[in-house]
Amino acid sequence: MNKSLTIGKHRVPFPLLQGGMGVRVSGGRLAGHVALCGGVGIVATAGIGLNSPHYSGKNYFPANEQALRDEIRLAYEIAPDGVIGTNCMVAVSDYDDQVRISCEAGAKLIVSGAGLPLSLPGLTADFPDVALVPIVSSVKAAQLIARKWKKGFNRLPDAVVVEDPDTAGGHLGEKIENIGSGAYDQYATVRAVKAYFRDEHDLDIPIIAAGGIWDRQDVEHALREGADGVQMASRFVCTEECDAEPAFKQAYLDCRKEDIGLIMSPAGLPGRAIKKNVEQVREHDLGIDLHCPSACLKKCAYQEGRERFCIVHALDRAQRGDVDTGLVFCGTNAWKADHITTVQAIFEELFDLADGVPINQAANG
Repeated sequence: MNKSLTIGKHRVPFPLLQGGMGVRVSGGRLAGHVALCGGVGIVATAGIGLNSPHYSGKNYFPANEQALRDEIRLAYEIAPDGVIGTNCMVAVSDYDDQVRISCEAGAKLIVSGAGLPLSLPGLTADFPDVALVPIVSSVKAAQLIARKWKKGFNRLPDAVVVEDPDTAGGHLGEKIENIGSGAYDQYATVRAVKAYFRDEHDLDIPIIAAGGIWDRQDVEHALREGADGVQMASRFVCTEECDAEPAFKQAYLDCRKEDIGLIMSPAGLPGRAIKKNVEQVREHDLGIDLHCPSACLKKCAYQEGRERFCIVHALDRAQRGDVDTGLVFCGTNAWKADHITTVQAIFEELFDLADGVPINQAANG
C-alpha cells in the first residue's frame, strides 16, 4: 500500500500529513515525532504563545512569535531531516505574522484554512521553496484560490487538503446547516479538485483527504478513491508525544460517539468538539466577566457582542488539562481512542515500515 508523498520540493516516505491542532495540541513534540516516522509534521500556530514561557498575560502577539520559533526548533531537534510545516488559520489576527515567522523559522510548508488563504503566496514570496497547501471543502473554493493565486502571484498550490466537514474536527469550512445532510461526497470532491488542476492548469499536485481518517482501512480507502495522501489529526491525540496534557487525552478516551457534535465558534465558523460541556465553557467566561484579552480573531462574536465564549482561551484551558471549562476539539472518530499509544506504533499499524523510513535508524542518526 505504501507510496511516498511529495509536496513541492519536499518528500516524505509515507502519504500522511498530520493535521494541525490548536491551541498547542500539535506543537513541536508531536510534529517532530510524526516527521521522524516519515510523515509531514505540523505545528498549529493559533494561540501558540499561550502556555509558553513567553506569555505574561498581556503580550499575546509577541509571545506567539517567540513560541512559534521555539516549537519549530523543537520539531527539528527531534527530526533534523524531517518535513516540518505549520498550520496557519486565515481567521486569526496575526495570520500574516504567523506565516512570516513560520518561513523564517524553517517551516517547509504552510497549510492554511479557516478561511480562504488568498494572500498566502504574497506573504511567502521571499521563501519560494516553502510549499503552500490550502484547505478546502469544495471544488469552487479550490478554483477561486487557484485563479487568485495565478493572477496575483503567478503561483498555484503545491498540494490541496480536501476536508470533509461531516467528519473533521475543529473549525470547518462549511455552513452549519449543510453539515451532516448526506449531500457531501468527500472523494468525489477529491477527484474533482484533482481533475481541475490537471485539466485547467496542466498540474498534477497531491490532493490530500482529511476528516474521518483513523486506521489503515481508512487510509487504503482514501488512496483507492483517488487521494494522494491523508491528513490525520484526532488519531494522534492519544499518543505519548502529543503536546496536550493527560486530562485532554483522557477526554478522548472517555468520550462516547454521542458526545461529539457541532458548535458555533465565535470566529463565525462551525466546529466539531466534545460538546457536553459547552455551556460550562460559556458560563466560565461570563462568570469571571472575561473581556477579550487577546484580540486573537479578525472577527469575533465574543469580542463584539459577548456571544458564545472566548475561543482561544477555551482551547488553551483544555490543552492545559481543564476539560471542564475548556473546549476539546475532535473529529467524529475520537470516541474510537481506547488507549495511549505512540506515534511510531500508529505508523507501524498504518504502513509497511520496511518499505519506507527505518525509524530506529532515523532516531539514531
